[in-house]
Formats: sequence, C-alpha cells, structure tokens
Amino acid sequence: MQFHQLRYFVAVAELRHFTQAADLVGITQPSLSKQVHALETSLGTPLFERVRGNIALTAAGEVLLPSAKRILADVETAQREVQELVGLRRGRVRLGATPSLVTSLAPPVLARFREAYPTVDLRVEEGGSQDLVRDLLRGDLDLALIIMPAQGADPGLRADPILRESLVVASLDPLPAAGGGELRIADLRDQPLVMFRQGYDIRDATLEACRAAGFEPSFAVEGGEMDAVLSFVEAGLGVALVPGIVVARRPRIRVTPLAPPGVRRTIAVARRRDAVPTHAGRELRRILLDHIRDAAGRGNLPPGVAPL
Repeated sequence: MQFHQLRYFVAVAELRHFTQAADLVGITQPSLSKQVHALETSLGTPLFERVRGNIALTAAGEVLLPSAKRILADVETAQREVQELVGLRRGRVRLGATPSLVTSLAPPVLARFREAYPTVDLRVEEGGSQDLVRDLLRGDLDLALIIMPAQGADPGLRADPILRESLVVASLDPLPAAGGGELRIADLRDQPLVMFRQGYDIRDATLEACRAAGFEPSFAVEGGEMDAVLSFVEAGLGVALVPGIVVARRPRIRVTPLAPPGVRRTIAVARRRDAVPTHAGRELRRILLDHIRDAAGRGNLPPGVAPL
C-alpha cells in the first residue's frame, strides 16, 4: 500500500467517477485505474464495484475510506508543519465551532490571531458538536470548540474544558419570575417552546430538563438553527432555552435566568489525541485561552458564562 494509491482511492471514492478523479489528481485515467487495481491486489479485495454504470464502494472500501482520509490529512499536516519551520509556505489552521460559539467567542479570538499571524490561512467550520468531533477524528479540523457530552469526550480526543455556561430563557415579553427574577424549569410547562432541530445538544438538554421536571414540553415551532430560533423568539412565536453567550447582541430579546440547578454546559477546546498539533494550531489555542482570561479579568464575559 502506497501513499499515492490511497490518494487516488479517496479521489474516486469521493467523486464516484474514475475519469473525474484522474483529472483531480492530475494523472491519466488508465494510470489511476492501474494504481487503484494495484491497491486492491495488495489488500486482497476489491474496493469498488460498478452497479448499473455507477461506482460504489464495497464493504472493504467503506472500511478503508475513513482511515485513508486520516492518513492523507496527517501527511498534509506534517508537511505544513515542516514548511512552517523552514519558511517555505504560510501556515494554516482549521477551527471548528458550534453555532453559538462561532458568532460569539470565535470572532475576537480570530481577530487577535490574525493580528499576530497575518499570513496564516484561517478556515472555520460551523456545526454541531457531534459533527465537529467527527471532523476532528478524521483529520479535517485542527481544533474545535465543542460542548462536552455528559459521558465525557470521545477517547480519541483531548478535550480541555475552558468555560461553563448556563442556559437562559429567551423571550420577547417579560415572563413571570419568582423571587430573585429567576424561572424554574417547571414554569415553562405552559409556555410554547421554540425548539432546535434534531442533533442540537441544546434540544436534548431542554427535553431532558423538562422531563425531569415532570412534563413534556409543547412546541410552537421546531427545526431551527441558532439564528432561526432567536429570530422566532423575536417574532413572538415562543420562548427558548439558549446559551447566554448568544443573546448579548439581541436587544429585543428578554433574558431570564433559571433557578438552580438550572441547565449548564461545559465548553471545551478539543483536538485529536494521536496527532501532534501544528505550530499554528498551538498558537491559536494559546490566544484563545489568553482571550478568555483577559475577558474574565475585565468582567466582559456574557451573563452565565464563567471560565474554568
């Protein structure tokens, strides 16, 4: 098994077309087919099959694909790390973040990084924590800001907690709150909720909290991303449990804290455990932690957010 054979295999697997894959990697189609066949021979099994003129992965191909992608990503990272050291090229860092963090925490951090390293390429991927973990594990990201699951991070990751945040109740109009201006989860029993789409950890946290309080919530509307949920709240469709970090720039939204124990989440910065971070990735992580420390020292963290 050779590196270039894995590269050709991944190209065919992603495009499902030998000729297009050959154009992508810059060789002729017969040469690519020959190398893929040599890879299959070395493995002792076909990796592709033609079904009614279409290219499909065999079971062996499905098993090989994620490992091949990781190998290619690791080689590219190693090349970039060496090139950074010898000054041949600019560096690159790929950051993933959840929707609430990509619009709140990430911008000032990336601005500080850009000021310090203006020639480094920055790439940002927005997604749910589960999607970001998947991208980290297959080598598509260098770092990610994720929400730690209750059972702990994937064993393939190093995830360092950096912030703890409390969810707050977002509404268009003031809500009747108990002494101290706080709401209990049970107070939401008769409130129609604006609910996030399937796959959002906030959705799971909200449903779990409501059920623990003894009721099944009713939905005014469901299926939105973060911006959509906040816009639905602003339109008066219902209330929502959201991170306090996202409502700071939404002056029309009323924010009511939850009474203890509330609903809390831990934000972590994660990377692959088995991959050595690039110089650019290490510097971005350092600047992230510096920003959090400075913001906490100035009292500029959003309500309900505290450093760890």
